[in-house]
Amino acid sequence: MRSLRDALGQFATGVAVVTAVTRRGDRLGVTVNSFTSVSLDPPLVLWCLSRRAPSAPAFAEAGRFAVNVLAAGQEYLSRRFATPLPDKFAGVEIHPATGEVPLLAGTLAHFACRTVSTYDGGDHLIFVGEVEHFRRAEGEPLLFHSGGYRAFSSPDREMAFGGVD
Repeated sequence: MRSLRDALGQFATGVAVVTAVTRRGDRLGVTVNSFTSVSLDPPLVLWCLSRRAPSAPAFAEAGRFAVNVLAAGQEYLSRRFATPLPDKFAGVEIHPATGEVPLLAGTLAHFACRTVSTYDGGDHLIFVGEVEHFRRAEGEPLLFHSGGYRAFSSPDREMAFGGVD
């Protein structure tokens, strides 16, 4: 399994924090790199969560979620929401969205969604959501590759530093 995980880690991904609110009003948040667009019409996105994650049942029941696409320099948010803490939102600036799902401030994009389907994905759950609201900002993304955070490199930067012609 470790060798498969290492091979899959060669695919560079962005990093996002998925947030939600339980029916009791408790906020949920988890770091993911399994986020993708599914459809533009209707606007659908998906993300995956380990069945072993303590928050998996709560996300499955929440009915709504938001995907917050992290910007370069937001490693602290990625680490915070990947760590089991009593209150992952303590000290984190948030904004309410559709359905009161918390949105993280300063991200490159967010997608507030209504969960339309949850699928079995082996040891993971696959959440599909219809985008009800979104926003984008300018900036560089937070990237993850081969087990670590990486800096985005533009072609202009590569040429300036002796990149491939």
